[in-house]
Amino acid sequence: MAKYRKGGGAAISSIGMFKAQMSSGSFQLLGMAELSFLPAVFARRTSYTGTPWVAIAASTVVMIAVSFLGFDHVANFLYSLGTLLEFASFWLRAKHLMLKRPYRVPLSLHALVAMCAVPSGFLAYVCVVARWRVSGVAAGLSALGVGWHGVMRVCRARKLLKFNMRVCRARKLLKFNNAVVAVHREGVEENI
Repeated sequence: MAKYRKGGGAAISSIGMFKAQMSSGSFQLLGMAELSFLPAVFARRTSYTGTPWVAIAASTVVMIAVSFLGFDHVANFLYSLGTLLEFASFWLRAKHLMLKRPYRVPLSLHALVAMCAVPSGFLAYVCVVARWRVSGVAAGLSALGVGWHGVMRVCRARKLLKFNMRVCRARKLLKFNNAVVAVHREGVEENI
């Protein structure tokens, strides 16, 4: 009897983890739609609960589609590459000191490199021992993501799909303001 209770508990736990992962993925789609990286249809919410029902449906379709694949090694490889990319973003701290960040890590660059060295070693090991098929699938998925970004840019430029244009206008204004500030800084530095 205890064996069945443990099995039932494990099944309920797995269902809960699946629902949590699906919810976080759907809210990522919602955020991307609100930032105009995806069409505005992904930002639709139900009037009763406010949940992004189109994003949840899209996440469900994708999860069902990939559930038939043996994705363990590919997922580990992609996670490792993503984490290494996040660690590499610390170099932005050294290259662009004046870049505005929403938060700051209160350590020097050398301390950050030391802190990330051990996990980076393990993540690099996962990438090195991956089989060629895993690397090929990961490269294909990465190329698909880059291609999808290009398709969304073309759709936005040609107005093939409806996007959150308020964010697009704000982004263009921010780029213009940054360009003005950069030109102003260059003029100030020349005068000094």
